[in-house]
Amino acid sequence: MNETKTQPRSYKDIGLVNTREMFRKAMEEGYAVPAYNFNNLEQLQAIIIGCVESRSPVILQCSEGAIKYIHPVMLPHMAVGAKAMIKELGVDIPVALHLDHGATFEIAKACIDSGFSSVMIDGSHHPYAANVQLTKRVVDYAHTKDVTVEGELGVLAGIEDDVSSEVSHYTKPEEVEDFVSQTGVDSLAISIGTSHGAYKFKIKPGEEIPPLRFDILGEIEGRLLNFPIVLHGASTVLPEYVEMINMFGGKLDNAVGIPEDQLRRAAKSAVCKINIDSDGRLAMTATIRRVFAEKPEVFDPRKYLGPARDALIAMIKTKNESVLGSAGKA
Repeated sequence: MNETKTQPRSYKDIGLVNTREMFRKAMEEGYAVPAYNFNNLEQLQAIIIGCVESRSPVILQCSEGAIKYIHPVMLPHMAVGAKAMIKELGVDIPVALHLDHGATFEIAKACIDSGFSSVMIDGSHHPYAANVQLTKRVVDYAHTKDVTVEGELGVLAGIEDDVSSEVSHYTKPEEVEDFVSQTGVDSLAISIGTSHGAYKFKIKPGEEIPPLRFDILGEIEGRLLNFPIVLHGASTVLPEYVEMINMFGGKLDNAVGIPEDQLRRAAKSAVCKINIDSDGRLAMTATIRRVFAEKPEVFDPRKYLGPARDALIAMIKTKNESVLGSAGKA
C-alpha cells in the first residue's frame, strides 16, 4: 500500500470507532466481537446487513492483499458508504476498520493515515526482539492518532491471502507480559491451535479435530488480567458449503475448521475478537457454483453475486447469534 496515494484523514470523520470500547464491553459481558474480512462490495454489504440485522458490533477487516485488490484510494470511500448504509438501515452499530496482518510499519502508517481505526502489525515471524521493536514503533505512531493496535505472539500454520506458514508455534505464556509491557499494544493475537485457510488440520477419516489449547489460553489470561485476546484462523469451515462446492464441480477434500463449541467457549473468555474469513469465502463460492450449475444461462453478475451475498448475510447472522454471542450487543 503506497502511503502517497491517499490524503490523510481521521477515522472519526468517517464515523468509525477504534476497538477499545468494543473490547471492554465484550470482556465484561462474555462475548466476542466478529472480525469479518472483505474483498469486494458484496462482501462488505453482507457484513453490514448481517450485523445490523443481528444488532452486532463489527470489525471490518482488510488484508494487504484485499487493500491492493480494492485499491487504497477506493477503500476509505467504501467505509464511508458502509456507514451511510447503516444509517439508512436505521440501526446504529459500532464499526471499526482494521488492517489484518500488516507486515511493515509503512503499511500500518498508510492505513492509519487513510482512515483505519485499528491496525494489526504482525511481527510474529521475526525473532522476539525484532517483533517487539516493530510492534512498538507502530503503537507509538498509532496512539498519536487514537488508533488501536493488535500485535501477535506465536505463529499460525496454514495459508490465507498473503499469510502463510508451514508450521505453527504456540504462544509462549511466559513472553506475553513482557511483550505487552514493552510494546503497549491494545490487544494480542495468540496461537492456541487455530489455523489459516480452509485446511486447518491434517486428519484422516474418522479422526477427531484436535482441541484448542485452552490450557495455554488460561495461563495467558492469568498473566494478562482483563486484557483483550484475539483468535485468528477461526472459521469453522462449514461442511454444508464444502459439500456444495464439491457437488458443483469444486475440489475441497478433507477441508475442516474449528468446531463451533470450542469457539463458543473461547468467546466467553478473554478472547474478545474472533477473525472469520474462510467461511465467508466458502459461503459465497458455494452459492455461485450452484447458480452456475443450475442456471448455466446466467451471465448477469447480479444474478449470482446477489444470491452469494444473501448466503453470506445468513451465515453472519448465525455466527453472531449462535457462536460469538455478539448479537444484540451493539
